[in-house]
Amino acid sequence: MTRVVALVESRMASTRLPGKNLRTILGKPMLARLLERLKRCRMVDEIGIATTREPADDALEALARAEGVACYRGSVDDVLERTLNAATALKADVIVEITGDCPLIDPAIADAAVRRYLKGGVDYVANVLDRLSFPVGFDVQVYSRAALAEVSGLTDDPFDRGNVTPYFYRNPQRYRLLNLFAPPALDREYLLCVDYPVDLEVVTAIYEALYPRRAAFDAFDIVGFLDDHKDLSQRNVRAVPIDYPHSAGAVAVQEELSFHAA
Repeated sequence: MTRVVALVESRMASTRLPGKNLRTILGKPMLARLLERLKRCRMVDEIGIATTREPADDALEALARAEGVACYRGSVDDVLERTLNAATALKADVIVEITGDCPLIDPAIADAAVRRYLKGGVDYVANVLDRLSFPVGFDVQVYSRAALAEVSGLTDDPFDRGNVTPYFYRNPQRYRLLNLFAPPALDREYLLCVDYPVDLEVVTAIYEALYPRRAAFDAFDIVGFLDDHKDLSQRNVRAVPIDYPHSAGAVAVQEELSFHAA
């Protein structure tokens, strides 16, 4: 039976917003809010935090313990090695890679990406390749531990090692790539990952508006709310981060992501 593990890459060091993973949203650390949402995934067998051995990240290990999820601690700079070793420790066959600065991740999007991966015919599934259609912050990448182990043996490039997956999408002749683009109702340029204080303000405002009504609010709720509150959606507008979309250049097969609201 295929074992699917969601790995959240997280560390306390951040030059733009130090300690952002423990900044609070409605009284709980941002990372705990992310985990709360991931726990609703139906296609994930286990969740783990992949962090570093730095003393500052002791706090993230403590949070993982409090939230009842696994924690693996590894290299600071070689994030590929850290992710691979975490996946090995948790006996993952399939990795669902999530970054710790995306507290509005939608479990239905993650589940749909896993289902598409398990359907076969692809080595790497993401929603950030070539065509960026989902709001930044709904990012998900799915691939096998075996494929990542192969990549680890093929590249020593610091960029590949520090960012985990670039070798996949920089080598489309070797790996079958699939990009999932958003259905029209979610096709927006909203910025929902947390890199700067203003991003946290926007995300917190979304939680304050939607969480009291329904704790399991989803991507459609978020986009609908921002469509109705353009002042908020424009508050953190800036040039799209330089690494979005990944692998611009039409190297991936494109499919609309088929899923239903949770």
